[in-house]
Amino acid sequence: MRRKQEQVKQGLLVEVRNGDFAFALRKFKKKVQEDGILQELRERQHFEKPSETRKKAKAAGRARWLKKQRKQADERGW
Repeated sequence: MRRKQEQVKQGLLVEVRNGDFAFALRKFKKKVQEDGILQELRERQHFEKPSETRKKAKAAGRARWLKKQRKQADERGW
């Protein structure tokens, strides 16, 4: 029988090699960014109404679409 412990995510681990702490710190920041830990923390600090969540998602989609349109216009030379 498998237990739920296998599904539990372990903490982030970054090894400091040859005393290069700056490199290890950069690696740690990259891992935190990829996992979205800080973004989730900011989202959980305050309750956000579902309508606000939808509004933000729609605005983000529109921004992506406009960025894509600008990129295509630049490629075409408009």
